[in-house]
Amino acid sequence: MSAAIQINNRRVGAGQPAYVVAEISANHHQEFDQAVQLVRAAQEAGADAVKLQTYTPDTLTLRSDDDAFRIQGGTLWDGRTLYDLYAEAFTPWDWIPRLQAVAANLGIALFSTAYDPSSVDFLEQLGVPVHKIASFELVDIPLIEKMGRTRKPLIISTGMATFAEIEAAVQTARAAGSTGIALLKCTSAYPAPPEEMNLRTIPHLAEAFNLPVGLSDHTLGIAVPAAAVVLGACIIEKHMTLSRCLPGPDSPFSLEPAEFKAMVEAVRTVEQSLGEVRYGTSVHENRSRTHRRSLYIVKPVKAGEPFTRHNVRSVRPANGLPPKCLNQVLSRTAAIDIASGTPLEWRHVG
Repeated sequence: MSAAIQINNRRVGAGQPAYVVAEISANHHQEFDQAVQLVRAAQEAGADAVKLQTYTPDTLTLRSDDDAFRIQGGTLWDGRTLYDLYAEAFTPWDWIPRLQAVAANLGIALFSTAYDPSSVDFLEQLGVPVHKIASFELVDIPLIEKMGRTRKPLIISTGMATFAEIEAAVQTARAAGSTGIALLKCTSAYPAPPEEMNLRTIPHLAEAFNLPVGLSDHTLGIAVPAAAVVLGACIIEKHMTLSRCLPGPDSPFSLEPAEFKAMVEAVRTVEQSLGEVRYGTSVHENRSRTHRRSLYIVKPVKAGEPFTRHNVRSVRPANGLPPKCLNQVLSRTAAIDIASGTPLEWRHVG
């Protein structure tokens, strides 16, 4: 299994620029024009792809007012039934090929999270380049098996999952024939507090499974994705909204377009700064070398006069002998008269 996946013409993995995905989710607010605006905003912000979610309320849950189907526990959606929430949040399926065409015209990829076999079949008809398993579906082994049989790359979010559950999902996808697997470190809280992100899991997952690992991020702001790239994240997935002032299930923890662009820029700056293991002078440091310290005459010295700490000092710039030569010089005398402000050279030393 290669430690990289291929999404259209992009290789995604270690040593490659992070693949940035704008998650639209419910932020279209059931308005097709808003969905189109989000695709365009994602491209303008520097995203490599936009991601949708393909389900209906009936493919995710049951229409029930029973307490088991009502959200509790201090979330943004407490008190609502699962069915009502998903009815508000889902993306109409007939939009997806139209949004796919918009994305193609803009030169970015579009794919989607599938939540049941029928949505996998639908997305396969559209020829999506990659499939996505959400954190909540990681334990749905038959669904992963179906995705694997498409022989498409598969991105698996790992929120809430134990190591054993991740291992089972990866083994299932491999056995089913997936042509590549990537994992996303995820904390399935909305929003997710930074102290629960545990980003050090990213390199551990990469080493344990020899797979590309990224981040599906629900924290507020852009600091956590940039930090994840330092730790090797090669995919960054983040929710985007046109405005957090627009009410909706995902708006409070989504980035507005200008913020998303700032995140992409921060990620690219971090990537540039990582570089390689290197010591010595960089190209732009060469100009600074002249401002290192060196030995200078700081009081006039006559020929034959001893050098002392009163007439020789280590100062900037670097035109004289290196400071490491000071002790050698202090045991000697001046070969000639030397004016104050002269960079000390060996020809001055008797």
